[in-house]
Amino acid sequence: MTKGKVIQFRRGRRTFHKRHFLIEIPGSKNKENAKKFVGKQLEWKSPAGKIIKGKISATHGNNGVVRAIFEIGLPGQAITTGVEIK
Repeated sequence: MTKGKVIQFRRGRRTFHKRHFLIEIPGSKNKENAKKFVGKQLEWKSPAGKIIKGKISATHGNNGVVRAIFEIGLPGQAITTGVEIK
């Protein structure tokens, strides 16, 4: 099991995708390292104990960041918190 960090919504200039988030993984410094995580399941646990599951769909950029799609959207407070990658 690996830890990751939610860094931002997936967004454009005027829009953002409610269920898509960018995840930073420690030790993943380039696109080749990030490709190893594509297809893996992940989950975010709220402070109240609710678990929201998601899946890593693709890499994002060249610095080892991945894009994850969750079952339902995460709250704004989820940014800068941790996720568990299975």
